[in-house]
Amino acid sequence: QLQVVESGGGLVQPGGSLRLSCAASGFTLDSHAIGWFRRVPGKAREGIACTSESRKTDFYVDSMKGRFTISRDSAGNTVYLQIDSLKPEDAAVYYCAARQFSWCGTGWYDPSAFDFWGQGTQVIVSS
Repeated sequence: QLQVVESGGGLVQPGGSLRLSCAASGFTLDSHAIGWFRRVPGKAREGIACTSESRKTDFYVDSMKGRFTISRDSAGNTVYLQIDSLKPEDAAVYYCAARQFSWCGTGWYDPSAFDFWGQGTQVIVSS
């Protein structure tokens, strides 16, 4: 079964940083566009960023620019989400997802644009 696996969540103090990781099970990520999403309790899943392998381009939702950084390792098999200056409102379950395509596309921030999802990793921001 093809799926992605997130890791790196946990408890962090406000103002701290985390780096979340996304790896694949059953396939490699290097030919797929990968997105990061999050779900805050009581709200719909929202897009954060997408990295497009074919065009070597990264995209961000405007509200996520600045504190969130998406990147791939040199082998392309792990995708990261760096979160800096964490705020209590960043507490959520963070998901990575893979598209069957290698590009993000114009509607990448819609979860329906992605085909393979992980179970999520929880981030708690509290002092």
